[in-house]
Amino acid sequence: MATKEPTRLFDFAYYALNQHPRKDALNTKLDGVWQSLSTQEYIDRSEKLARGLIDLGVKPGDKIAIISTNNRMEWNICDQAILSIGAIDVPVYPSITSEDYNFIFNDAEVKYCFLSDEDLFHKVNSIKDQVPSLENIYSFTPIKNCDSWDVVFSKDDQKHQAELMSRMANVQPEELATLIYTSGTTGTPKGVMLSHNNITQNAIAAAQRLPVDPSAKSLSFLPLCHSYERVLVYVYMKSGVGTYYAESLETIGDNLREIHPEVFSAVPRLLEKVFDKIMDKGKNLTGIKRLLFFWAVGLAEQYEHDGKSALYRIQLKIARKIIFSKWVEALGGEVLAVASGAAALNPKLARIFAGAGVNIQEGYGLTETSPVLTVNLPTGKGHKLGTVGTPLMGVEIKLDTDGEILARGPNIMMGYYGRPDLTAEVMTDDGWFRTGDIGEILTGGYLRITDRKKEIFKTSGGKYITPQKMENVFKESPFIEQCLVAGENEKFPVLLVQPQFEFLISWCQRKGIDFNSNDDLVNNPAVISRIQKEVEEKNEQFAKWEKVKKVYISNDAWTIKSGHLTPTMKLRRKPILAMYAEGYKSLF
Repeated sequence: MATKEPTRLFDFAYYALNQHPRKDALNTKLDGVWQSLSTQEYIDRSEKLARGLIDLGVKPGDKIAIISTNNRMEWNICDQAILSIGAIDVPVYPSITSEDYNFIFNDAEVKYCFLSDEDLFHKVNSIKDQVPSLENIYSFTPIKNCDSWDVVFSKDDQKHQAELMSRMANVQPEELATLIYTSGTTGTPKGVMLSHNNITQNAIAAAQRLPVDPSAKSLSFLPLCHSYERVLVYVYMKSGVGTYYAESLETIGDNLREIHPEVFSAVPRLLEKVFDKIMDKGKNLTGIKRLLFFWAVGLAEQYEHDGKSALYRIQLKIARKIIFSKWVEALGGEVLAVASGAAALNPKLARIFAGAGVNIQEGYGLTETSPVLTVNLPTGKGHKLGTVGTPLMGVEIKLDTDGEILARGPNIMMGYYGRPDLTAEVMTDDGWFRTGDIGEILTGGYLRITDRKKEIFKTSGGKYITPQKMENVFKESPFIEQCLVAGENEKFPVLLVQPQFEFLISWCQRKGIDFNSNDDLVNNPAVISRIQKEVEEKNEQFAKWEKVKKVYISNDAWTIKSGHLTPTMKLRRKPILAMYAEGYKSLF
């Protein structure tokens, strides 16, 4: 079981123990100190919890929910223990509403729930009486009126050990391993059924693309309940990489500098934020430092992997040494790869980071595809700017007649839990999965994503608008944090804008503009005029019918909690338009 390639998800830990055991396999920072689990300790703790779950009466096929506000190694211990006894885990986002918890717990018939903190306990406990299947809730931290997960751990190391080994041996790769409820941008959550084989095959194939070895460390901060970050942890185990969990989104910068990871994952919005902060610092420089900074950025904007002149390559080498080395230091100084996924990365940003010497390997996939379909090769080894790379081993990609990306392979989901009707909608008769994304396949099999099929809309003049492509251009402005292009069945497209308030505040201070609140800011004529100017400049890139005619500026910060964004920071279009319905209508 330990030496051969993993075929079930719990095999990854044993494979890691046999091939490349680490003292720091999993790491969480508590009270300012990094706490580490070795590969052996991780397995020991997981087996102890597994025996406790057997003692609790958990049967193969039972559903157990895991919810954590931040990533932590307790999540992995639960995952390993649950799967190894043939049970099914249900990872749940911490940020969803009590109504969503109610739906998911009842739909999956969750029997037990493990969670991280008091706020989550109150949220789940408030719906416990409405979930007949839910027998108990356990917490990783001490909470009043909630049982600690410590009580589940087996008190006798021999009791149920034979049963555990028997259950592990009987788990088949094709069996259901996990139910992941898609947050989605609309509608009721759907339970995506993924087998051990779905995710295992995906992790083994994805591991071939990362340029790291068993000496490497990773920083993890995207939610483990999301299939993207979860599969990366299996990838890290397969590759022998140690996983360090960031304390929070706010501490990422500090954690990068103290851990010096060789690899970490990110969603495009986080990379955009990093870039915005770098550029903001550059704008505050003076004299020769400012000139050098923007000279270097200008070089990076022209970057190509090959085909540039010898003079350009010399200049870039100088720029990397005196300017971009500081960017690399801000990312920990040792980064060999940034795995970007969950949404489209702005091509201009990808080019600038590549020019700066940062290897961003953009990938593409969905929860339903376990999740990775394609990923770019490392810089210098087949990386192609402006694309999401080529299909992983075993994955096939083709385009439908309307340009929709279709996928087939061992990573395609078993279906939507209890919803064969919805499963039939996304599967073709010959077994291809409809991704809902529009794309192009370039020479060499490289895939370029152009938009979401459902998000493309027509104006009343019958012209098609591809909002995602346009939004990426508008977000290049330092004044714009998030934006949404809308105008279906209207005469022209419009833009809803959430300003980059941090930058906007510093700009107003430099210009001597008084304000007391975000509301003051977005209603100030000088601010409105400046953001309008930014939009007009970006509009020049678009065809006449695509040009945004009017702008609505929101005084809100668009957040996951408020319902503006999904947990991976994608726009939730219908809820945003509903929340700003009055302002949106006023634009026409």
